[in-house]
Amino acid sequence: MVTATDRARISALLQYRGEPSSDFDLNKDLEPAIKQPLRPAGVLVPIRETADGLRLILTKRSSALKHHPGQIAFPGGRVEPTDVSPVEAALREAHEEIGLPPSVVEVLGQLPTHQTVTQFEMYPVLGWIRDDIDLTPEAGEVSEIFEVPLSHVLNPANFTIQSRRWRGHMRSFYTVPYGPYYIWGATARILRVLADRVAQ
Repeated sequence: MVTATDRARISALLQYRGEPSSDFDLNKDLEPAIKQPLRPAGVLVPIRETADGLRLILTKRSSALKHHPGQIAFPGGRVEPTDVSPVEAALREAHEEIGLPPSVVEVLGQLPTHQTVTQFEMYPVLGWIRDDIDLTPEAGEVSEIFEVPLSHVLNPANFTIQSRRWRGHMRSFYTVPYGPYYIWGATARILRVLADRVAQ
């Protein structure tokens, strides 16, 4: 049984925001000079308790999307002018993308921001799902909602570094595969930050 103490321990890990991460952490020679402000985006890292233990909720993006089609991602998106903060944006986007009501999410804190190759600054928000609810993917954005044992992504040994050619250069990135799901890129990098913090 997960208690308030467990939630408090997770929250304690987030008291220190830490240094930002980046898609270029493993590729310093490819890091571009930033000529314009990064676009802020809020993403939710949703955790819920199940009979099988704590689970992390992730999405598979629709193959019809212009950016990152078919990739594994956290629910979330761009911070709109009507959003008070990246936290509000993360909760709003999670509601729109997977039908997760903000009222059932207890915000535990935030991880360091993450800069992407597409010039976004991601604000990862850890959320504790208080109720057992049915989630529904928004077909235009999400092709699948699935869960991963939190213990899997908190174990640094489950991460690998792989490489592929990108814009004429070899680019390295973190991966943390689970079953048929190839979790990589920004999603894996943010999870690695969390895993390292737990390990320390």
